[in-house]
Formats: sequence, C-alpha cells, structure tokens
Amino acid sequence: MTGGLAYEAINNAGHLGKQLLVVLNDNEMSISPNVGAISRYFTRLISNPIYNRVRNEFWDLTGKLPIASDRTRSIVKKIEESLKGLLVPGILFDELGFRYFGPIDGHDLKEVIKTLENIKDIQNPVLLHILTKKGKGMVSVNVENNEYHDDAVKFHAVKPITKTSNKNKVEKKLGDQMAASFQDVFGKLVCEIARNRKDTVCITAAMREGTGLVPYSKEFPDRYYDVGIAEGHGVTFASGLAAEGIRPIAAIYSTFLQRAFDHIVHDCAIQHLPVIFCMDRAGIAGEDGPTHHGALDIAYLRCVQDIIVTSPKNGNEFRDLLYTALNITNKPFTIRYPKTSSVEFDESGQSELLAVGSWETCQKGSDIALLAVGPMVYTAIEASKELKLQGISCEIINCRFIKPMDISTLQSIKSRFNNIITLEEGVITGGFGDGVASWLLEEGFNGKLKRIGLPDEFIEHGPRNDILSMLGLDAEGIKTSILNMLKIKDSE
Repeated sequence: MTGGLAYEAINNAGHLGKQLLVVLNDNEMSISPNVGAISRYFTRLISNPIYNRVRNEFWDLTGKLPIASDRTRSIVKKIEESLKGLLVPGILFDELGFRYFGPIDGHDLKEVIKTLENIKDIQNPVLLHILTKKGKGMVSVNVENNEYHDDAVKFHAVKPITKTSNKNKVEKKLGDQMAASFQDVFGKLVCEIARNRKDTVCITAAMREGTGLVPYSKEFPDRYYDVGIAEGHGVTFASGLAAEGIRPIAAIYSTFLQRAFDHIVHDCAIQHLPVIFCMDRAGIAGEDGPTHHGALDIAYLRCVQDIIVTSPKNGNEFRDLLYTALNITNKPFTIRYPKTSSVEFDESGQSELLAVGSWETCQKGSDIALLAVGPMVYTAIEASKELKLQGISCEIINCRFIKPMDISTLQSIKSRFNNIITLEEGVITGGFGDGVASWLLEEGFNGKLKRIGLPDEFIEHGPRNDILSMLGLDAEGIKTSILNMLKIKDSE
C-alpha cells in the first residue's frame, strides 16, 4: 500500500471507530538509545490492560464530576496527548482516531507477542509501530575479502542462497562489465546529460539503486529528488517543474508507474508538458513476480492522447532517445526498457536525434516481416539465423517508436509481405501488436498477422530467461511461431 493510500485508509478507519489492528512495519528507521528505552517502557505501560482499564475508568469518572467536568476532561486529555507527543511519535495517529502503541523491536518476538496480547481487547482502532531491520538474519559474502556483510538494499528481494551463489555473482559482475545493464546505462546517461545541461533534474520513487541513480544522486545531489513511494506525487511534481522550464527525467519502474496514471493524463499530458518518463523493469522482471513485471505500460500509455512511447533496442539507442526526448518541448516522452543487458553501449559515443515515429530496418528479407520492440530485435535476429538455414528470409524492423508508428514503413511492409509478426515484451491486449493490427485492418490488409507478447494472464516469478522461453518469447519460440505461420515443419 502506498503512503497516500495508507493514510486515506487510516483516516477512514479512525472515523468509523471500529476495532481494528494495524501493524506498521518500519524497517528504515532506528531509535536512538535515549529515546528508545523510554518509548519501550511507555509502550509497556500504556499497552497494559490494567493501565487501559484505569484510564477508561478515570475518563468515565471525570465525566461524572460537577459543572467543571468538561474542563477537567479537556485538561486530562491535553496532559495525555502532551506526554505521548513527548515520548513517542504517534500523536498523528491519535489525531486520526487510532490508539498508537510503539515503537517496539519487531525482532523481539516475546515483546511483540506480549504487546499484542495486551492490546487485543481494545475496542478502538489501534496502530502498533514495530521496528525491524531489512535483511536481518541474512548475510552475503564479500567475494573480494571473503567477509560477510549486511546489504539491506539487495535484501529487498532475496534470492535463494546456494553453494554456487557467489560464483554466479562474480560471473554476472564480469558479464556486466562487457555489456552494461539498461539500468547502468541510464545512470551513466543522466550524468552525461546533467554535466552539459543545467536545466535537467532526476526524480525517482524510492528506487534510487534499482533505477541506477546512485552515481547521479552523489554527483548532483541538488538536482536529485526521491519522493518516496509516492509515484503520483512524483509525476505531478515533475509536471510542475516542467511547467517552469525545468526538464525533469522521472525514473520509475513500469509496474509502479501504473499508480500515477491519472497524474500522467491530467497533470502532464493535458498540459502538454515535456516530462521524460524512463520506465525501468518494462517486461519480465524475473524473481520479483507478477507485482513487478512491467506488462502493461505499452497498453496503458498508447491510449493517452499526445504522448510519445518508445523503447530502445540497446544502450546506444537509449542515448539517442533520451536526447531526442530533450529536444521535444510540447509533450511527454516515455522510454521503456527491461531488466537485462543493454547489448551495445559506447560510453564515449555521440547522440543522434531521431525523427519522431521513425523505425529502423535492421535486416532485409522477403518471406516474412518481424516488427520488434526494444531488445526483442536481437531475439528476432537470432531466430532469423535459424530460419535462414531452412530457406526462410526474414525482414526485421526495429520499432523503437511504439507511438506514433512509422506509417511509411508500415505501408511498405503491407505492400511487400503477406506474413507479418509483431514482437513485444508486454501484454498483447492493447499493446503494440494491436496498434499494428488496427492499422492493417483499416488499410485492407489481406495477409496473415500474428501478435507475440505476454498473454492475458498474470505471469508468476522465475528467472527472466526461463519465463521468456516458457512464453515463446525467446528465439526458439519465435522460430516455432514463424514455421507454424508459414505451415512449414521444422527440419531439425
């Protein structure tokens, strides 16, 4: 639950006044020794049934006093609020109608159980504030000096530890040096841009590490904004900056940008504001599962009027799209990219401004046209190599602009091919393939069209490559789809 939604729920629950227990698991804040000891003592005191019974009976007694009872009760209430406000950070929740208890050590199971036992019969809404440490009980190995250390950031999503975990970690690290991830490329590009343009800022929603913004936040701390888990606010904030001539780059996971859809429409697109949205984890996110797969961004952005939707095939094209976006001053510009290798990236390379809506022909062919989005271009190329051995010639188009589409290229494909396949790492329903299909239908296309993408169902967690293979989005799956489309048996 996001911060704003949580407060809305607490506000409503406090208004209803029904018996309800909310446990606030706080794994980012620690208590200093002098405050912690007092607050724990105070929590044990105010959560004790005897204390609560005495408190309630005393409250009833003050109501039975003579004329001055209202004044007496007001004084008693102010004393209690002042004392709690001094000792614990729960006055906000008390004002919202909740009885606040805590903070307590969430790793002290006996204390947690005792507190829960003490507060279970309170008939009002109750908020229990517990403090925990992210990743407590887990360790990772520092392969350089063989020391164990805590790593709270990476423990946000813990993978199983095996005997080969450290070896795999080293291999992955070495691999990243040869082909940086899109996240690392993004971090390098925004620093490159910021050094040359003073009007740019970066915004993220509690995902500095995940989006690759750590280097930027250190080099440009005055131009870096982390709004916390509040994507809607982040988008509106970016829109406000854009309205004042600043060029904001908002780095938000694809799946979490969904929370800000209304803000994208009303605060950004309608105002024709040039906010640049960089959507990380677009497509299959891997072990984090259905909550983190970026399956919907193409579908939910294509329907927004006057917005540009793009996806680079590699790191070099990412640079081109970012600089192209900075050249657009009258509408939002979105760039989606998956959690994977950027394939090609030259840190000292030069940017090229791309014509909005332009596609790129990566490979000429004569039998079938493959319209691929993002790194799916390379998957299509790999599949075409296998098909070439069977005498099948594939034309491969890099559809880097999802919206607007390259109509002149589409017209050429329609006139030259009877078989067309669209490839995207997003849901088919409402996706890029649907856009191509709609255009072909209206233009009277009489051939065959197949859309390949994510199905109309939630995809579970698992290694990214395994999931793509299962869904037929790897080279082998695409090859099979083409053979089926052409009604050719695999010669292998």
